[in-house]
Amino acid sequence: MCLLHLLSGCAIRSYAVDQAANALAGQDLAAEDDLVLVREASAFYLKVSESLLRESPSNLKLAQTVAASFTQYAYAFVAFEAEKTEPVNAKAAFVLRERAARLYGRAHRHAMTALEQSNPGLTLALSQPSKVLAPNPSEQQVALAYWAAASWGGLISLSKDQPDVVADLPQAIRLAHWAWQANPSYGQGALASLLGTFEAARPNGSATQAAQYFDQAMRDGAGAQAGPYVAKAEGIALVAQDRAMFEQLLHQAVDVASRHRNLQNEVMRERAVWLLEMTDDLF
Repeated sequence: MCLLHLLSGCAIRSYAVDQAANALAGQDLAAEDDLVLVREASAFYLKVSESLLRESPSNLKLAQTVAASFTQYAYAFVAFEAEKTEPVNAKAAFVLRERAARLYGRAHRHAMTALEQSNPGLTLALSQPSKVLAPNPSEQQVALAYWAAASWGGLISLSKDQPDVVADLPQAIRLAHWAWQANPSYGQGALASLLGTFEAARPNGSATQAAQYFDQAMRDGAGAQAGPYVAKAEGIALVAQDRAMFEQLLHQAVDVASRHRNLQNEVMRERAVWLLEMTDDLF
């Protein structure tokens, strides 16, 4: 009888955890354009969702939500703050970059753990170029792969003094390509834009190929996503020191974000405005 009560209690708890996990996984903050509100709510949301993921590790949708949330928080509220702080307080900027790197690493671990669970052997295969990755990833795996690669890229970008981390760039690119082959228009151009950023950043990368990815991202976004314009401004125009293209792309990003209000566009609008203010220092 005691065992029966114990099993019943475990089942109820498991059910409750799964229900809460599904509810959190279904939360969509994309339509929210108040960055202050999102920032203030994020810490609690991140901790609760991460705790539920530990209790429900097989919930791939929740893993995607957690990885996406940590990546976006690191990018929008920590790494960006470090860039703005650098000119006035290098020490404080260093602390912020370290924190952003840890958050990116956290997002990456959550996404890769879920991917490995749904596709055993993927992690090892990524590290061995001769290995063929499993074909036809599911839509959920594509989403997880995108956030795993995006957070990996963020971590690498903040770890230039750690050769072992930077050396993982080919794996991050390979993971993004794996998702690309299954759904090249994922995220209304988000995946294409990520590949453009990777191509522009990798040693001996092709600026032409990177530009093609960014242009594809703009088409996939149907003129409603500001991100590809900012990414192309930084990945192509800034590197080429083409000020006219840089400013044009950033003004386009601001215009797109103003016409299509949502969380990602608001993040990109703020970045575009800041980059425009920094133009004299960048060129």
